[in-house]
Amino acid sequence: MKAPAVGIVAAFVCGIALGLYPPFASISSSPAKLGLCFAVSAAFAIVALVVLRSKKLHASAGASLLCWLALGVTSSAIAQQPLPQNHVTQLLDHNQLSLKTPLRWHGDLRDEPSRLPWGTGYDIELRAVDYQGATVPIAGGLRLSSAHQLPPDTTLLARLHAGDAVDVIAEAKRPPFFRDEGAFDRRAYLATQNIDLIATLRSPKLLQKTSAASSQTISTRVAQFRAGVRDEIDTLFATNPQSAATLRAMLLGDRTFVDRDESIAFQKTGVFHILVVAGLHVAALAVLIFWISRRLRFTPTLTIIFVVAVLAAYVAVVEVRAPVVRATLMACAAVLGGFFYRRLDLLNSAALAALAILIVRPLSIRDSSFQLSFVAIGCIGGLAIPWLDATVQPYARALRGWRDVTRDAGHEPRAVQFRLDVRATLRWIASHSPTRAGTTIQDSLAGSLAITFHTWELLALTLVLQLGMLPLMAANFHRITLSSPAVNLAAVPITGIIVPWGFLTLAAGLIWPLLGKLLAAPLALLTTLLIRTVDWFGSLPHWSYRIPTPPLWLTIVFFTLVMGTAIVARLNLAPARRQGLMLRALSAGLIATALLVATFPFPPTHAAGHLESNILDVGQGDSIFLVSPHGKTMLIDGGGAFRGFPGREEHNGTDPGEEAVSPYLWSRGFKQIDVVALTHAHQDHLGGLTAVLENFKVNELWIGREVDSRALSQLEAVAKQRGTQIKHEIRGETFAWDGVEGQFLWPEIAATEIAPSAKNNDSLVLRLKFGDRILLFPGDAEKAVERSMLSENDEATIHADILKIGHHGSKNSTTPDFLSAVNPQIAIISSGEGNPYGHPSPEVLDRLQTAGVRTLRTDTDGAIHILTDGKRIDVTCFVACPAPNGSDGILPASFRPVQVTPKR
Repeated sequence: MKAPAVGIVAAFVCGIALGLYPPFASISSSPAKLGLCFAVSAAFAIVALVVLRSKKLHASAGASLLCWLALGVTSSAIAQQPLPQNHVTQLLDHNQLSLKTPLRWHGDLRDEPSRLPWGTGYDIELRAVDYQGATVPIAGGLRLSSAHQLPPDTTLLARLHAGDAVDVIAEAKRPPFFRDEGAFDRRAYLATQNIDLIATLRSPKLLQKTSAASSQTISTRVAQFRAGVRDEIDTLFATNPQSAATLRAMLLGDRTFVDRDESIAFQKTGVFHILVVAGLHVAALAVLIFWISRRLRFTPTLTIIFVVAVLAAYVAVVEVRAPVVRATLMACAAVLGGFFYRRLDLLNSAALAALAILIVRPLSIRDSSFQLSFVAIGCIGGLAIPWLDATVQPYARALRGWRDVTRDAGHEPRAVQFRLDVRATLRWIASHSPTRAGTTIQDSLAGSLAITFHTWELLALTLVLQLGMLPLMAANFHRITLSSPAVNLAAVPITGIIVPWGFLTLAAGLIWPLLGKLLAAPLALLTTLLIRTVDWFGSLPHWSYRIPTPPLWLTIVFFTLVMGTAIVARLNLAPARRQGLMLRALSAGLIATALLVATFPFPPTHAAGHLESNILDVGQGDSIFLVSPHGKTMLIDGGGAFRGFPGREEHNGTDPGEEAVSPYLWSRGFKQIDVVALTHAHQDHLGGLTAVLENFKVNELWIGREVDSRALSQLEAVAKQRGTQIKHEIRGETFAWDGVEGQFLWPEIAATEIAPSAKNNDSLVLRLKFGDRILLFPGDAEKAVERSMLSENDEATIHADILKIGHHGSKNSTTPDFLSAVNPQIAIISSGEGNPYGHPSPEVLDRLQTAGVRTLRTDTDGAIHILTDGKRIDVTCFVACPAPNGSDGILPASFRPVQVTPKR
């Protein structure tokens, strides 16, 4: 077998996946079961060795694979061991620590303070916290950010370094994330970086250095060098911050300063991998190091030591990530293989690299970067290389030394004939050219032919990668980039120059600043050219579009066809003619499956005959997705985006429209929305709608009162550009919506009047009636509007079974009279976890409890899904729904429908 490690790593991965499956997950909490797993692994290993001595190779291989399968289950169980009892997350989960007030935290700096676009960042390894009059030992990580840059003098704050012991007074919180189906789990992602809490430093005086690092360890020296290299980039490119930000990402893996627009342009053109340090960057560095070692006339042994040492140092500087480690391990394997005159199989090398990573971090199989990295290399080794070997590679190799007839015998017959034809053609051309120019013309034509072959190779690699990673890209990024092959043809060669040149520039700048500045000038121009090229392609309409998550069965079928194609292409399992037929059949099936992924012709999932109301978790904001009994859709608000730190309004944070609302809709298979309704033009309702309008086909945008607001004007401009019809709604208007009766209870002011600013009391108040059940969505309307609605409508109009509490549970809404008139069975509060406004108000919560209203909250329960057939009401939550009033505990499982007993 050419790639035995592939089978081993496949068995190991299957074992890890089994270990994550509920029946096996209990192994991690049972030492006896864990010991049994070790025993089973050892037993299979012994069987494999015994059978091997009997020369029964197939049986021995089977036992060996079972051993690796059992080891995978074991390693998965070990990786899922519970955190220590003093870990900060354990203390929080067991209510032994509260984060409601600022606390004094004690710890050590893991890294050098990092410069951020808005200030300074610190990663702290926690040792203890002062809580309730005692110093409590804890473990965990705290990421601290400050809106203040490090001061130039040391009187206010001593210069901090990695390893220093520090105390900080801050109100920490757990990293926020959106509790919605399909949304990215930022908290889990940060946990993989050992970041469990985040906090903002209100004043530099609250951070104190208690002692310097006792000694310089390898990790602290690496951290200082990493900070020095980042500072060197900023120094060399001080006049071109965009190039500096891009080079930080390309050379050091730090995308902190890459702005959102540039990042989206790289995503839209399918070259985001250029901003992520991975195989292309490590390969360019390895080639540069190898070239330097050859110029310095190192011995083969010294060359290996030099290359491996520099690559290992590079991994330490850019920090350990799956793509970097994979590429580095493969580069080291290639260097070692060359020393022993061995040409290593790409898939085998990749499998060994994957095995090494998984042995250290078994749960990496859940990491999208790990999946994308190894799927990419698998597509290259399993599909692209066999395709190129069958087409252009023999001719590209035949061009090397085409004048030397003694090399002809080393090529296959078709390549030999090609060399003869090239030689004859070029000699004929030279004979009909001026004598002095003959050799130059020959070399130029041969070089042009070689460039053509390399261009075809790059195009083939791009097409294969685009095809092979299609389901993962659709599932993780929900984007199809049709321009990717063309952009890669331009961007990859430029990147191949920028990366080695960038490393040379950095090295020169650290050793001889003047030389570094001389090299930085053309490097900045090249980087600018790359950015402009990507921006131009990214601005082309219709070359990139968003797509829902492909069904699991389709993904399984796709990768089954990929593996089948790779196996048939690499192994001669049948006569050539039959193998060709098999390849054509598999390729046709693969392309057809890829078209299904790229076009997603499947209908979205919805409960036919029921009215759906999905109150999404968008942090401190509102977003409600409604689905009618026959599949019509309406989105009320889209949440809002964080607009930055004081004085730095250009810094954008998370966008709930892109990171919460859109992923939820894609997880359901929706590609279009019939109606988007904006209750009012406050950021926490409007901010996410731009992304929604860009990601989905929206037929109508409903707005209440017009406001003199730049944000609203931009939203309306996007709507017009996308062909969305804009309509204004006011009090008294009604509509029929696919079997549902709709009515607007507010605002009462003419929609054509333009208000100077957005106000809560301008909110659209929408009432929906389906069968016997009524839903009321009042936006952020406050008590003045509630009083007006009470005075202008009878009790039957105001009553609702389901009430979305106004203004996130503020004490200025949901007055006793209004709550009594509505008399809901269920109240939903949309608010952000740990929001600075204290929403929902304790007064409102007490009021709801006294009234016997079952209350659900997005900050604790996540997305809340309500389903009604016009009579029965079923409620499900992203996390376990709390039990109705009068019951004990919580519901036993998430997503479990619970029938609500009608109150009237």
